[in-house]
Amino acid sequence: MPEYTVLSILSVGVVLVLDRRILRTRVTSRRQFWSAMAIVAFFQCLVDGWLTKLTAPIVEYSPSHMLGLRAPWDIPVEDFAFGFSMVTATIVLWVHLTAPADPRQDERTSDRG
Repeated sequence: MPEYTVLSILSVGVVLVLDRRILRTRVTSRRQFWSAMAIVAFFQCLVDGWLTKLTAPIVEYSPSHMLGLRAPWDIPVEDFAFGFSMVTATIVLWVHLTAPADPRQDERTSDRG
């Protein structure tokens, strides 16, 4: 299997394990996350489609490192996996690092406002 494809699939797996098993933020089980990812995917299609269009590419990929499957506007499918991984990892880490040490603390401080 091509290198770029393997790494993109591996990145999705690593991020899901990070979310579900290691940090246990469970970000990917939230409706808000998937709504945000739909917005990200829309803009990724616009930008990545412009960058990778086959008629006048700004970014070119070596065909030997990828499957060669392309989605709307000639976007390599691996780009969607990497995009998902980067955005999801950022959100998971943000949620983990900004979570209060005591989950009950949020309840106590929100009652004061």
